[in-house]
Amino acid sequence: MPYVDGFVIPLQKKNLAAYRKMAKWGAKTWMKYGALAYYECVGDDLNPKMPATFPKMLKTKPAETVIFAWIVYKSKAHRNKVNKLVMSDPGMKDFDPKKMPFDFARMLTGGFKVIVQG
Repeated sequence: MPYVDGFVIPLQKKNLAAYRKMAKWGAKTWMKYGALAYYECVGDDLNPKMPATFPKMLKTKPAETVIFAWIVYKSKAHRNKVNKLVMSDPGMKDFDPKKMPFDFARMLTGGFKVIVQG
């Protein structure tokens, strides 16, 4: 079964263009080094009638939206290999966590084993 890195990021709406530029670089780079799929999605329907929503759990402000992203790999070992290559890519030197278009400290991330695939 594949392995997935997942991300949830609160983002100032005014920073969406800068985020998209960074995400396009990410997609190109992760795919270049072997990721099977790369998705970056921006919130569209963030307030469904459910007890827990992304904005509620992330405590977003009215000027913020939510990014939901994931990268798919063959396995956890494949993910580790791809991420090592990505981190050594010369383009990574341009990414300073202090200059990201979002608050790096509020980003949620984790690696996930796929248990069902359709």
